[in-house]
Amino acid sequence: MKNRRCAVLLLVLMLAWATALAGCGSQSGGGGEDGGSKESAGVNKEGMPIAQDRIELEFFAPKRFAASDWNNLLLWQEFEKMSNIHITWNTVDRDNLVEKRNILLAGGDYPDAFYGNRFTPSDLMLYGEQGVFIPLNQLIDDYAPNFKKLLDENPEVRKAITMPDGNIYSFPTVTDPGFTSMLTGAFMWYSQEWLDRVGKPEPQTTEEFYEYLKAIKQADPNIIPLGGGPGWNYLGNYLYGAWGLGNRGVSHPYVDVDPASNELRFFPADDRYKEMLQYVNKIYSEGLIDKDFFTANADQIIAKGSQGVYAVIADYNPEAVYSNLKGYVGASALAGPHGDKIYSYIGSPVGNPGQFVITDKNKHPEATVRWVDHLYSEEGIKMFFMGFKDKTFVEKANGEVDYTDEIKHHPDGLTQDQAVSQYLVWPGVGYPSMLKQAYFKGAEGMPGSIEAAKKVEPYLIKEIWPPFNYTKEETERMTVLKTDIETYVKEMTTKFITGGASFGEWDNYVATLNKMGLKEYMDIYKAGYERYKQ
Repeated sequence: MKNRRCAVLLLVLMLAWATALAGCGSQSGGGGEDGGSKESAGVNKEGMPIAQDRIELEFFAPKRFAASDWNNLLLWQEFEKMSNIHITWNTVDRDNLVEKRNILLAGGDYPDAFYGNRFTPSDLMLYGEQGVFIPLNQLIDDYAPNFKKLLDENPEVRKAITMPDGNIYSFPTVTDPGFTSMLTGAFMWYSQEWLDRVGKPEPQTTEEFYEYLKAIKQADPNIIPLGGGPGWNYLGNYLYGAWGLGNRGVSHPYVDVDPASNELRFFPADDRYKEMLQYVNKIYSEGLIDKDFFTANADQIIAKGSQGVYAVIADYNPEAVYSNLKGYVGASALAGPHGDKIYSYIGSPVGNPGQFVITDKNKHPEATVRWVDHLYSEEGIKMFFMGFKDKTFVEKANGEVDYTDEIKHHPDGLTQDQAVSQYLVWPGVGYPSMLKQAYFKGAEGMPGSIEAAKKVEPYLIKEIWPPFNYTKEETERMTVLKTDIETYVKEMTTKFITGGASFGEWDNYVATLNKMGLKEYMDIYKAGYERYKQ
């Protein structure tokens, strides 16, 4: 009897030990010493298919065009055949992205992965420390050869996506450093017809730009001198450099370095920013900017601009964005009233760091990492941006690729972005991949955009910051401060321009920023900056 009890006890201990081992093996967030988990047994570390047995996952993503159902798109259907991984796509219009995903995260009803969600470093730290987003360091080493190679060859990318706790929680958008027109993005575009009609050379200063817009309005009151957008971002980023603002790039839309002191500066509180807003207010009050510039959404602006009513457009290449709109040339940088002539509208090769995260609900992190890693391979980049030969692109005799005529000149008059979105997903939303000029045929990759980038290249800023990373404590506090301060800046910028607030209220505006905690905001910013420099 004693022996029997011992045998039973031994069996119980062995079962408990085996269960513990299995439990440890399933903790795949960090990858473990063997870089895998129980579920990784059927995952191939290279080649296709990724999984021996079909795997099903659910992803949440934003989309640009409401008509497209990602569950039925050619891109994902073909990728599923290759990988043996089926994705159920839960998509939301990009304008409602943040609200919808925050609801999912707050309620705990989130998916296996968030795709193209543009999570900030603060978001990554917050949800990473909570355990909602899993660490990817070991998984990248073991299951992401393409992305690992990219990190090894570009230490700045690794630096930008590694959080203060030492973990990588996300896959970013990365731009080939040689792809200048992508790093710059939107430009100011002049209608060549109107340049010829007005008989003025391309403006070289802010005063000449104002006089040019006036000349257009005087020549034809039915034409809108300046349109595009929508909203302040494109126009603002184009004008910043004429006042010496934004001199560390668009990844930092409110903070740069004051040339006089070489200290960090919150430039929306600077007198130069006030001067710039007064200049734009003058243009707006004289009816030289589309009255809907600050209120319309992107679809409304595109529909309006496609009628050819804008003589100057602040946007991405009009040939790609607007229907049947041609004959626009990119503008050079403008010299401002103090002699500044820099082009600060350029981003770091590390775009948004948080374009793909895997959650703790994912039972197949190894396969998921392999899935997203393919989008950083040469073959995967080509597939993601160009699609499939003779279906969405044609290959020329010299090996170059281009979209089919049906996409470039759609029979129903769709823009190129709209036509592409019937097969692929990149237009207008974020994604985890690498942008290369050879395969990106969107607005930034068009010949006109490449020429526009050459025009501003002599004036490009020399030091471009990627996003900074913050500790958990800094993140928690910065999230609150950013919401209040940056929302207020956006609201007041629009009001100053449109006349909703007088410039006599400027001192009160700055005082309100200080009351909102601007000093603490800048102290945290400085901590992130010092960490970046190290």
